Amino acid sequence: MSDLFTPIKIGDLEVKNRFVHSATYEGLAQESGEVTGEMVTRYRTLAKGEVGLIISSHLFVHPLGRTRRHQAGIDADDKVTGLREIPRAVHREGGKILFQLAHAGRQTSKDVIGRTPLGPSSVGRDPVKFVKPKEMSEGEIQDVILAFGQAARRATEAGADGVQIFAAHGYLINEFLSPFFNRRRDDWGGSDRNRFRFLEEVFLEVRRALPKGIPILAKINVHDYTPKEGITPPLAAKYAGWLKDLGIDGLEVSCGSVFYSFMSTCRGDVPVRELLMAFPWWKRPLGRFVLKSLARRYRFHEAYNLEAARVIKAVLGEIPLLLVGGLRTVKRMEEILKQGDADMISMSRPFIRDPFLVKHIREGMDQVRCVSCNRCLAAALNELPVRCYNQAFPKE
Repeated sequence: MSDLFTPIKIGDLEVKNRFVHSATYEGLAQESGEVTGEMVTRYRTLAKGEVGLIISSHLFVHPLGRTRRHQAGIDADDKVTGLREIPRAVHREGGKILFQLAHAGRQTSKDVIGRTPLGPSSVGRDPVKFVKPKEMSEGEIQDVILAFGQAARRATEAGADGVQIFAAHGYLINEFLSPFFNRRRDDWGGSDRNRFRFLEEVFLEVRRALPKGIPILAKINVHDYTPKEGITPPLAAKYAGWLKDLGIDGLEVSCGSVFYSFMSTCRGDVPVRELLMAFPWWKRPLGRFVLKSLARRYRFHEAYNLEAARVIKAVLGEIPLLLVGGLRTVKRMEEILKQGDADMISMSRPFIRDPFLVKHIREGMDQVRCVSCNRCLAAALNELPVRCYNQAFPKE
C-alpha cells in the first residue's frame, strides 16, 4: 500500500490517509458570516472524495478580523448552530475536519469592518488598499487573544475534530511574527521572542478553552517574501521549535502574504484580465503593468516549499508536518513521505478542480488535474464563490 494511504495520528486524532485539504476561502457564507447550505455541501463532497483531513476556510474570530464579505465567522455563539452542520456532514462521510481560526489584521478594509484595520504596528501603506493600519493597543491585543480562545470553544461545541491557528499569509498572527510588519519596541516586539509572544498567548488561550485531547495545529510561513526581510526559513525553524515546546500537535508550512506577495503563495499563471476586474478603474493601468511583471517571476514549479519544510521538519521531529505548495504528481508526494521531509500532503487548488482527487489517486490517477491557472484566486478577489474557472470566467 502506498504511504499516501497509511493512517496517521495527530495528537489523539487518527486520520485515515495522508491527504489534507488546506484551508481554502470558499466565498459562500452569508454577509452576516453565517454558514450556508452551499458551504455544507462543499465540505460533504470533499469528505465523500476521501480526503483524510479537511481544514476549513479561515473563520474570523473577531468582527474586526474579517477579511471578506462572504467569509464565515466563528466570533459569536449564535453562529455555532450553523457551523455544526459542517462537521456533521463531514463525519457522515467518514472524514475529519479542523476549523481554522483567523484574524485578518491589516489585510482587510474599512468597507468590510467599518474602521481602519488593525496591525501590530502602524507602518507603510499596503500596495493593495493603500491603507496604513492602526497600531493595536494593549487592550486590543488582549481582546483578540481572548477571541481566539472563545472561537476554539465554539469549534468544539460545533463538533470540529480540532483547530488550526492561522499564523501565515500576512494575516494578524503572521504580522506579529514578522520583523517586516512588527516594528514594536514593547513586550510584543523588538526581538524574535517578543514577536512570538502573541502566537504563544493565542496558543495557550486556545489550549485552555479546549477539552483535553483535542488537537491544536498551526499554519506558519517559512518565508514572507516581503519587500524587506520578514520571516525566513531559519526564523520559521526557531518559531517551530518554540511551538513544539508549547505542545503543538501538528504544523502546516506555507509562504507569502496576500497584500505584499500573493503570487509567492500560489505560483503559476497570473490571470491579469481576471485580477484587474477586482481593481477600481483608476488602479487598472498601474495594476496591469505590475501584474504582467509578476508573470515572469512566479512560474510554477512543484513542491516549492519543500526545501524550507526540510529545515522545519528537522526541528519538529515526530510532530506531523503538513506540506502545502505546488504538489502535483503522486510520485513526488510519495517521495516526500518516504524521505521523511513531511508527514502529510496538503493541497488547495487541486481540490477546487477535483474534490474527488484522493479517490481518483487511490484508483490509479498519477497527476492532479489542476493546471495552476489561478483563476480561482482571482474569483475570490472578485467576491465570486469558489470553483474551478479554468474554462470560463464571468465577464465584467
